[in-house]
Amino acid sequence: MMMCKEATRLMSLRQDRPLTFQERLSLRLHLAMCGACRECDRQFTLLHEAGRHLGPEEEDEPPA
Repeated sequence: MMMCKEATRLMSLRQDRPLTFQERLSLRLHLAMCGACRECDRQFTLLHEAGRHLGPEEEDEPPA
C-alpha cells in the first residue's frame, strides 16, 4: 500500500498535470483508507482554487 508521503506527492502533482492511470488508482485506494490524506487532499484543492482566483493582473498591482 502507498505511504502518506507518496500520496501527498501525488496530490500535489495532480494540481499541475494529469496523473497516470496507475497513479490515480493508487491514490484513490489510499484516500479511501486514510482520513488524514483525504483532509490534505481537500486542502490542496482549496488552495489550488484560491490561487486560480489570483490572476497575474492582481500580482502586478502595487501594494496600497
